Amino acid sequence: MRAIWNGKVIAESDDTIVVEGNHYFPRESVDDSVLVDSTTQTTCPWKGEASYFSLAVDGDTNRDAAWYYPTPKSAAAEIKDRVAFWRGVTVTD
Repeated sequence: MRAIWNGKVIAESDDTIVVEGNHYFPRESVDDSVLVDSTTQTTCPWKGEASYFSLAVDGDTNRDAAWYYPTPKSAAAEIKDRVAFWRGVTVTD
């Protein structure tokens, strides 16, 4: 699977986990050069607290377009150390 935004592949892996229709990529498969830390956090009742990254590619920023669960609840343990995308990021195989 590939995650693409603004014409750039920002993540690529054959080992994604699909939860609620979102592909969670292993953290090491994501291009660190495009990630910008965000202070945004949200809470999912069964996965726990999510943290976010914005994406920066070729001078454009996609705010909070990637999220991850640093310490997911036990029901979502399989997505620990994984990143998912939205807000215009195309995920394709």
